[in-house]
Amino acid sequence: MSKLTPILAVMLACAGGTTSAGQVAPPIASGGGFPIIVDEPTPHEGPLVIGGCEIKPGASCPGVDLRHADLRGLKLNGIDLKGAKLTRANFFGAELKGADLSGADLRGANLEMAQMQGVHMRDADLTGANLDYSRLAGADFSGADLTAATLEAATAHKAKFVGAKFIGANLMETKFYNADFANATLEGNHAPYAIWEGVHMDNCHGCPVDW
Repeated sequence: MSKLTPILAVMLACAGGTTSAGQVAPPIASGGGFPIIVDEPTPHEGPLVIGGCEIKPGASCPGVDLRHADLRGLKLNGIDLKGAKLTRANFFGAELKGADLSGADLRGANLEMAQMQGVHMRDADLTGANLDYSRLAGADFSGADLTAATLEAATAHKAKFVGAKFIGANLMETKFYNADFANATLEGNHAPYAIWEGVHMDNCHGCPVDW
């Protein structure tokens, strides 16, 4: 029977293999090697708490500081965020149906593709916010500032924009069926293919009355 080469014998010994004589090679003594370190992120467990407030549907978090918070895809229906600091917060694809964000600071916030039917945004500051493809049916944006905001292809059926301000906003393909723009101000907006059917425009400055 051929003899094993010294290198092969060492390899078998390290692997706990067998020798040519059928003998099991002794394993390496425990503690003789280095532990394997696996660098994996620890998954988040338990409720999401930011600024001392548990972020969940129906939570009451008025005035909470969520600036730059990553809230993508979260279900936050009915949450109370009145007067919250939400500058550049990321709500991409989040659910905010019936939520109250009245008076909130949403400058530069990302609300793209968010589900916001019936949301309350009265007097909110949405300067530069992204609401592209969002769902805004029945939402209340009365008195809100949407300067330089983008609402491309958003649907805002029966939404209220009473006294709201749209200056330099992107309203391309936005659908405003039966919305209320009474006392609103619209100046310098980009609105090709926007739909204004049935919109209430009493005392609106800059509304497309001849649409």
